[in-house]
Amino acid sequence: MTSDSAVADWFAASRAAVDRVRLAPQAEAIGRVEHVADGIARISGLPDVRLNELLIFAGGRTGFALALDAATIDAVLLDDGAAIEAGSPVTGTGQVVRVPVGPGLLGRVVDPLGRPLDEGEAIDAEDHHPVERPAPAIIERDLVSRPVETGILVVDALFALGRGQRELIIGDRATGKTSVALDAIVNQKNSNVICVYVAIGQRATAVERVIEAVRTHGAPERCIFVVASASAAPGLQWIAPFAGFTMAEYFRDRGGHVLIVIDDLTKHAATHRELALLTHEPPGREAYPGDIFYLHARLLERAARLSEKLGGGSLTALPIAETDAGNLSAYIPTNLISITDGQIVLNSRLFAANQRPAVDVGLSVSRVGGKAQHPALRQASGRIRLDYAQFLELEMFTRFGGISDKRIKTQMVRGEHIRGLLSQPRFTTLRMLDQVALLAALADGALDGLSSASLVTLRERLPAFLDANQTSAADLIAKGEKLGDEDHAALAAAVRRLAGDISPADEADGQGPDP
Repeated sequence: MTSDSAVADWFAASRAAVDRVRLAPQAEAIGRVEHVADGIARISGLPDVRLNELLIFAGGRTGFALALDAATIDAVLLDDGAAIEAGSPVTGTGQVVRVPVGPGLLGRVVDPLGRPLDEGEAIDAEDHHPVERPAPAIIERDLVSRPVETGILVVDALFALGRGQRELIIGDRATGKTSVALDAIVNQKNSNVICVYVAIGQRATAVERVIEAVRTHGAPERCIFVVASASAAPGLQWIAPFAGFTMAEYFRDRGGHVLIVIDDLTKHAATHRELALLTHEPPGREAYPGDIFYLHARLLERAARLSEKLGGGSLTALPIAETDAGNLSAYIPTNLISITDGQIVLNSRLFAANQRPAVDVGLSVSRVGGKAQHPALRQASGRIRLDYAQFLELEMFTRFGGISDKRIKTQMVRGEHIRGLLSQPRFTTLRMLDQVALLAALADGALDGLSSASLVTLRERLPAFLDANQTSAADLIAKGEKLGDEDHAALAAAVRRLAGDISPADEADGQGPDP
């Protein structure tokens, strides 16, 4: 009896559930693939699809609508198109491409759609946001006034990077562009800045080296790696920087500070040109479509420091671009230079001369400049850029013959010391206190007579020595305050004492491997 009663109750509950269902005709638009090749599918039968709408192909493959014609749609595939063929069904979703966001992404390696690439468990997403989001309005922004400490002396002292700034890193192939950005990421282990690294069209081995370097020297638990390698579908490479910005904006909008590195936008522009030509868009200069400027402008405009009313968070962008034979006047480099707030130019000639990082001081600039620089560092850097530029000019003239003028010789010696000071091996980032101390010692002449090997040894020993001997200057720098003349003199004297303790045997040890 008990079992018969339970069955009767189950039937009654099922009938009630069926009665609550409202039966009505439901229309579903199903399109058809007319042609597919090179990562592009031409689709018919979906007249209501919107631009950038997410589409579902056979086998669960995805894509998004890139070009809309009167009778057909050109869709970019986000997955392998081997299983898609002419006649395959396609359905629209009514949604644009979205990616997961939230703390669950920290420490993970994902593709631009948020799918894990590190063989870990599925991403625990707090929400999903569109890859294309509007940039903050002017009224929502605040002044760029706080520094992002990269730990690279030549950058922090001469081309200060502020929170919310967009600083382009540009140079020829294999001149250390990624190394500069990587050092900036590594140095954030000493700050509260979250880092997002976006790889576009890079070799898998190069991306692996970057990830391994961050895991070895930095704080990978506060980094997100978005990877669209050279073997990935063009659609994934196209949305990669937009997806990276969306993931970063989650933390910015909650009052956090984020540094995003895009490596690199030259390959992204080439992917955009490829997709544009395949979808028969009219080509313009160098075969790029007419909207190439708008593509990167709307992307990089999303980097900003928000007002205190909106939490005061910031998103700082370090886009990377590659030049050909140092040609900064090419189409994509000039576009990016005009969009960003400055550029760090790397010179292949300096790189070949073993100057690392190979920053061209004459061509590099920060349009934010000292407004975002630490007050103590702004004091210490003083005329260093002008003195170094004059030294480089004098060095060119001295090649034609010796100069007997004592003042010129003194200026040349000082320039050599500046060059040695600005040379910095990879993964040897300097704290703000260390940078101020070195510049104070340079101005005081405490580094005169030191060889290049001695400078390397001095730089290695300086942090521990200052921690043991200088406390008042460190406290002032930690509070973001200026230093008095006595503090500068004390720092210079401390560096002088340390320099005097370096023996010839230490110099030999300090030479080390090639940076």
